[in-house]
Amino acid sequence: MMKFMFMLIFMIPLSFKSKMFWLNQFLYFLMSLMFIMFMSFDYNYLNISYSFGIDLLSYMMILLTFWICSLMIMASAKIFKMNYYYKMFLFMILMLLISLFLTFSTMNLLVFYLFFEMSLIPTLILIIGWGYQPERIQAGVYLLFYTMLASLPMLISIFYYYSNFHSLDYYFLMNMNYMFMYLGMNFVFFIKMPMYFVHLWLPKAHVEAPVSGSMILAGIMLKLGGYGLMRVMKMFIFIGIKFNIYFIIISLVGGIFVSFMCLRQSDMKSLIAYSSVSHMGLVLSGILTLNYWGMCGSLLMMIAHGLCSSGLFCLANMNYERLNSRSLFINKGLINLMPAMSLWWFLFSACNMSSPPSLNLVGEIMLINSLMSWSILSMLSLMFLLFFSAVYSLYLYSYSQHGKLFSGLFSFSMGYLREYLLLMLHWFPLNFLILKGEYFVLWV
Repeated sequence: MMKFMFMLIFMIPLSFKSKMFWLNQFLYFLMSLMFIMFMSFDYNYLNISYSFGIDLLSYMMILLTFWICSLMIMASAKIFKMNYYYKMFLFMILMLLISLFLTFSTMNLLVFYLFFEMSLIPTLILIIGWGYQPERIQAGVYLLFYTMLASLPMLISIFYYYSNFHSLDYYFLMNMNYMFMYLGMNFVFFIKMPMYFVHLWLPKAHVEAPVSGSMILAGIMLKLGGYGLMRVMKMFIFIGIKFNIYFIIISLVGGIFVSFMCLRQSDMKSLIAYSSVSHMGLVLSGILTLNYWGMCGSLLMMIAHGLCSSGLFCLANMNYERLNSRSLFINKGLINLMPAMSLWWFLFSACNMSSPPSLNLVGEIMLINSLMSWSILSMLSLMFLLFFSAVYSLYLYSYSQHGKLFSGLFSFSMGYLREYLLLMLHWFPLNFLILKGEYFVLWV
């Protein structure tokens, strides 16, 4: 694992070289392809060095991180064209990549906590530095304080656990039957997912962030919560059987409420952000059932949502760069202007509602199995949740692509090759990984 770490460190000077913007992006893709050679076919740790190593869960998350970070640079060509502090921008993405790489590849709970918190800072700088509206300051503060508020109890829980058991390695995590430990350790992950009731930072952060900020938030940051829960849940198996039910109910019912909120959004980014809350509620419920289907389904759903949601934010940004508005009242009838882009809108909206052959479908089938085997009553909320996920995806697509054109659209450019490639690189893994779906169920 250290060789990748050194490669990332040696890339720091490249961020500050002038006119090296696209070389950086090429190197990120190269690292993604190199990392594919490290495929962990197993739940056992491979490539162990300096207490860093990867099992299947870490591997999938790191590969997703490399992929999304390379696509972030591809989506942010406007920053390079306008010469808007793009060297600093590349440096921030690299810092984010390093912190996420170390978060996912460490085998120690305290080191995980340190890099988990470190990844907040580059994200905050991305939102405040390259966001579009003045409200980005408020959005950044929301993001910071929601996470910081819950992360102190987690740190105290880690110290308390260490004083009792003298090891923080994932392999040696022991059962803890304390309610305060359960809440202290897990609440930061519930906020990061985010769970309904503590989700208010997410739509704000998404709406104010630049496209790269939205992509990393939707693609990777929300997955930190799921990843952390999967790692620590084995400490709370006995207490989880008693208390997980409350959080599952909040997630499933909250997912329905959020779906209703999606239907009254006029801002495209806001709609996609709220749909993320709804999907991650399903993932959270799957992890908390503590069964095999739930764990595998959550892993699949996290990867699928990372690619699909990131692609939708790219599409919303492409419209924003042309129309200078994200309002659905102005983004209308776009099929008349950009029919090829309309196809991509359809494909990503279809993936968002879990149509075959996307990974979302496999993930949702597994999560439905998991929740139904846990309690038959969950069918009531699942029924509405899955129906409304189709409703708001169709609403987003039909409202933006059909209807009368806004008369103020007097100047417009068609899609660039770079943009179609960007969308293809989101869509291709999302729909073709289903052919090797068995690799995702080897974990646990």
